[in-house]
Amino acid sequence: MPELWAGTDAGKAEHHCTVIDIDGTTVLSRRVPNNEAELLELLGDVLGLAGGGRVTWAVDLNAGGAALWIALLVGHGQRLLYIPGRTVHHASAAYRGSGKTDAKDAFVIADTARMRRDLQPLQETDEIAVDLKILTARRMDLSADRTRAINRLRAQLLEYFPALERAFDYSTAKAALILLTGYQTPAALRRVGRARLATWLKNHGVRYSGKARSVADAAVTAAEAQLTVVAGEKTAAKMVHTMAREVMTLDQELTELEALIEGRFREHPDAAVITSMPGIGDILGAEFIAATGGDMSAFGSPDRLAGVAGLAPVPRDSGKVSGNMKRPYRFSRRLLRMFYLSANVAIGCCPVSKAFYQRKRGEGKSHKQAVLALARRRLNVLWALIRDHRTFKASTPGIVTQVA
Repeated sequence: MPELWAGTDAGKAEHHCTVIDIDGTTVLSRRVPNNEAELLELLGDVLGLAGGGRVTWAVDLNAGGAALWIALLVGHGQRLLYIPGRTVHHASAAYRGSGKTDAKDAFVIADTARMRRDLQPLQETDEIAVDLKILTARRMDLSADRTRAINRLRAQLLEYFPALERAFDYSTAKAALILLTGYQTPAALRRVGRARLATWLKNHGVRYSGKARSVADAAVTAAEAQLTVVAGEKTAAKMVHTMAREVMTLDQELTELEALIEGRFREHPDAAVITSMPGIGDILGAEFIAATGGDMSAFGSPDRLAGVAGLAPVPRDSGKVSGNMKRPYRFSRRLLRMFYLSANVAIGCCPVSKAFYQRKRGEGKSHKQAVLALARRRLNVLWALIRDHRTFKASTPGIVTQVA
């Protein structure tokens, strides 16, 4: 029975599939729409060509337009490999001809799968991990939108009312945003006065009287420092009002989304294990599950996971230059961010992590280097905890960890 390799150059509307045999000879090359019926027909035709022999499938995308095709292959028990597009691009240079077509890319994908033995098969992803991937991606988008909205708000305020722009940190002060939904100009703030403004703030959602009074005092003080009316103030004030409401809406969406993320994350069987690590809460734990799929067997070892997270340096030696270690070009920035942030938090709340960090600083490492070293150590510990399904238990400084 023949053994076949089928490479798919995935697209949004259509895929191109090329099937080769053990000699690298093309036995099928077809463009198919990204629809279930046509894809199932392609699957049946390729299995028919194999005549009961083994078929290894490979794709250059692991999400997006290839999601339906991946689900069909995994659902039918097919062996499926993921070959990143960057790998396909570099591999194409080794083949004859400088042209680029979907058929050639599909052939390169199939031939790479035929020759390489170090590729990890794609596995069916846990439903919770998929949900967390969607939810955390949305949270990242909303957070970026909020940052942009606050920056635009501050830039607009700076053009006509710089004293008020300096008075508050609008990224953390909800009361200041509430203020801007009602009063945006120096004249309006001077007219309302401190006492009436404090009452207005309290009636519009600022819970504490002391907070309302301090915000009112800072705002009116800023207004009293500027008597000049800048050109365009009226229109700019309207824009500030709109942007302040936009930021408040984003804050509400983020609060609701984070509640969804936390609830879904707690349903994961390893949630208690992951959050037992100091510095990892529900949100960072959800980021970890979303970035890894929650299945450590897909990585094989903590060293491979560290490489994916960008925490394992790789050599960049050439000639007489040796020992030149650099971060890999390709790694998961979301996973690196998760480990870096959790290590930073752990330094302040975990004596073991703090002792390790201080030891690295004593060895002459910078803050960033010491935090990355701590993150790498914590990755090993988290791997062991998940592998054994045990929770973290802090030990005395000088001893790395123990598990219970």
